[in-house]
Amino acid sequence: MKKLLLFFSLAQIILLMGCSGNGQADGTTNAAADNTAAVASASGEAMVLIETSLGNIKVKLYDSTPEHKKNFLKLAKEGFLDSTLFHRVIPGFMIQGGDPDSKRAMPGQPLGAGGPGYTLPAEIGAKHFRGALSAARQPDQVNPEKRSSGSQFYIVQNGPVPQEQLNQIIQMKGPNFYTPEEIDYYLKVGGYPPLDGDYTVFGQVVEGLDVVDKIANVQRDPRDRPLQDISMKVKVLSE
Repeated sequence: MKKLLLFFSLAQIILLMGCSGNGQADGTTNAAADNTAAVASASGEAMVLIETSLGNIKVKLYDSTPEHKKNFLKLAKEGFLDSTLFHRVIPGFMIQGGDPDSKRAMPGQPLGAGGPGYTLPAEIGAKHFRGALSAARQPDQVNPEKRSSGSQFYIVQNGPVPQEQLNQIIQMKGPNFYTPEEIDYYLKVGGYPPLDGDYTVFGQVVEGLDVVDKIANVQRDPRDRPLQDISMKVKVLSE
C-alpha cells in the first residue's frame, strides 16, 4: 500500500517555501481572531479532544461532511487512534497522524501506509484554513475519486498567506472559487489554499492552535517524523 501522504505540485511547493513558516497565533489581528471564531462556529456541535504530551487540541467536526464526521467519532469511541503518533510534521504546512502502524513504532521506522482497511468517499468543499482538520489520501494516479484514508488525518498549521501567492492560487482555482470572506481569512489568519478542492476538510480546531504550532516545530528526521514521539489520545466530548 502506498504511503498516505499529501502530494503537491510545483506551485504548491513554491507557496510552502514562500510562506512565513511558523504560523504563530500571536501574529494575528483582532479581526483575524474574530474570523477564527466565525469559522469555528460554522459547523455542527460534535466535538473531539486530541490529547498530546505538548497539550490538547479541541476540534469541531462539520455536519457538511457526515461520512467523515461519523467515522472520526467511531474511531475515537473505539480507541483506534489512541497511542498513534503525529508521524509527519512540516512547519508552515501541517501535522499528520492517525496511522495505526505508528503504535509502538521503532525509531526511524517509515510510517504513513497504515489504515483501518477501508477508505471514505470524498466530501470536498470546506477550505484549508489554519486549523483545518482534513483527511489524508493516496494521490490521484491511484485514487481518481479522491477517496480519503479511513484514519489518517492532518491539521493545517500554516499562517497568513501573502497576497501575491494567494492571487496565484486564485488564478489557478478560478475567480469564483473563493468568497471575499474566505480570501480575507487566508490573508489575515492563514491556511494552505493549494489543497482546496482536492482533499476533504471535515473539521476545524477551536482550541489549541498553539499546540499545533508546537508540534509542527519540533525536531524531525529526513522523513519529517518527530525525533521525540508525539502520541495522541482522542476523546469524544459531544455529538
